[in-house]
Amino acid sequence: MAFFSLLARCASLSATARELGISTPAASKRLSQLEARLGVQLVSRTTRRLGLTEEGQTYLEHARRILNDIAAMEQAVTGLHSRPQGLLRINATLGFGRSHIAPLIASFVRRHPQIQVQLQLSASPPALIDDSFDLCIRFGEPPDARVIARRLAPNRRLLCASPAYLARRGTPATPRELVQHDCIDIRQGDEAHGVWRFTQDTQGRSKTETIRLRDSLSTNDGEIAVSWALAGLGIVMRAEWDIARYLRSGRLVQVLADHATAAADIHVVYPQRHASTQRVQRFIEHLARHFDAASPGF
Repeated sequence: MAFFSLLARCASLSATARELGISTPAASKRLSQLEARLGVQLVSRTTRRLGLTEEGQTYLEHARRILNDIAAMEQAVTGLHSRPQGLLRINATLGFGRSHIAPLIASFVRRHPQIQVQLQLSASPPALIDDSFDLCIRFGEPPDARVIARRLAPNRRLLCASPAYLARRGTPATPRELVQHDCIDIRQGDEAHGVWRFTQDTQGRSKTETIRLRDSLSTNDGEIAVSWALAGLGIVMRAEWDIARYLRSGRLVQVLADHATAAADIHVVYPQRHASTQRVQRFIEHLARHFDAASPGF
C-alpha cells in the first residue's frame, strides 16, 4: 500500500524507484505483482506518466486511509513524548519559501534530527486536497473547509515603486491614475490577472474600486517582479513580508498607502488527518514561535 501510494504521488515508475532506492525494473515488477495478486489493472501507462484506473483510485483511497490509521496507531503506542520522526513534506511559494521558510527548516532539523524534510517551492500552491504534501504555507484565506488552517501572521499587499520611477513618472494619488502608469503584474494562483482591487473608507462608507492594469511587464515569479520594480520599470503589488527590507532601506516607496488591498495573511494549511501527527505539529509550533516574535516592520 505504501508503494502504491508513493507511485500515485510520483506518477512515474522511475521517480518512484529513485525515492525507494531501487531500479525502475524492480519497481515495475512490484507493480505487476500487485496487479496480478488483485487481478485488476491499477494504472494506465502512457509514454510520460502513469494514470490511475478506477480500480486504482479505489485502492489508493483505501490504502491512504489504512496507512494513516497505522501511523496514528504507532503514534498512540509510542506515546506523545517520544521523539518525532519520519518524512515531512512542505510546500511554499518561491520567494517567501527561500527567504523565510528555508532558514526555519534548517533550525528545525537541528532540533529534530530524526525528521527528514522535503521542501518544494512553487509559483502557485498545490490543490489543498493534493496528497503530495503534509503542509503548505499559503497567503490569503484558504478556500477549502476540508483542511485545517492556522494563521501565522498578518500580511498586507502593498503597492510600491522605486524613487527613480516616481521621480520620472510621478506618484499616483488615486487608483484610477494607475492606468497611466507602467504596472508589473504577478500572475500566480487563481486570482484574476491584470486586475487590482482597492478599498477605501470614506465618511464611514467602504468603497471598492477595480483597476485593469496597463501591464507592460508580467511574470509568475514575485522576486522577478520586485527586481523589475527596483530597476525602476514600474509599480508592483507585493506582500509586505517580501518587500519590507526594500521599504526600510528606501529602495522602494509605498504608493497609495491609504487604499487597502486584499489581505495576504500567512497561513499554514494541512489535512485534518495530520491534526495529531507529531512531526507536522512540531513544525507548526516551530513556525508559530518564529512568526509570533517576528515582524516585517518598516
